[in-house]
Amino acid sequence: MLNLHHLASFVTLEETRSFTAAAERLGLGQSTVSQHIQRLEGALGRRLIARDTHSVRLTADGEALLAHARDMLALDARVFSLFGESRLRGRLRLGVSEDVVANRLTDILHEFIRLHPLVDLELTVALSAELYRLQDGGELDLVLAKRRIGEAKGRLLYREPLVWLAREPERIAARAGALPLIAFPPPSITRRVAQEVLDRAGVSWRIVCTCSSLTGLTAAARAGMGVLVQPRSMAPEGLKEIPSELLPVLDDVEFVLVPRRGADAELVEALSHQIVSRIMPRGGG
Repeated sequence: MLNLHHLASFVTLEETRSFTAAAERLGLGQSTVSQHIQRLEGALGRRLIARDTHSVRLTADGEALLAHARDMLALDARVFSLFGESRLRGRLRLGVSEDVVANRLTDILHEFIRLHPLVDLELTVALSAELYRLQDGGELDLVLAKRRIGEAKGRLLYREPLVWLAREPERIAARAGALPLIAFPPPSITRRVAQEVLDRAGVSWRIVCTCSSLTGLTAAARAGMGVLVQPRSMAPEGLKEIPSELLPVLDDVEFVLVPRRGADAELVEALSHQIVSRIMPRGGG
């Protein structure tokens, strides 16, 4: 019988492509994750991971196992939640950053509501900094948001590069004058990163569109008004990534879960379990 903890380490390693990152996401030691992989390989009698000093990737047998491993973990989560349903009730206030809502939250919320119909789930969507402010004031129980590299707040889910996006990158290369920026209002993390990177590189910029909704920012970018900064896996359709030789490379950001001290631990853990088991970058990162 396969160990679900070993499968969780295997799936997380595939998602992060790093033993260090997988260990951090799972809250385990790196040696423990390595042992899980070794024991899983021993149980199956197959080599699942090919690794060298530069990369971690799945073997053909690892690729064959991946979908089954995800199915087994998803089934475990559903069974766990089903039998815990009758005792889970109350109110849970979730705060999520705007860009996450626009990309991958629907399935998570739908499954949580289905499994826990007695929980009153309240959702607040805002910029990461605003969510943290609300949580500090006791208004949110769990926050799913971004943090900058080097910050310690929250439980790390994954790390992802920010990228420059535009309708026509070639027009950006041929521009005259300051770089037109499309950005969330302060204190947006992506806005601050973009401005700091441009300032360090000596590139002049100007804000041509400010909007608290990603839908509004995307519309402006698709219209060709300027450049939008987003995590790579969250790039809206209709926009192209600007090559690194045209604009300076942006810093990475990290996505984290932050529970409020004093919140209902069972409710927070149930929703956190859904988020951790389902959320991952799409298309890289």
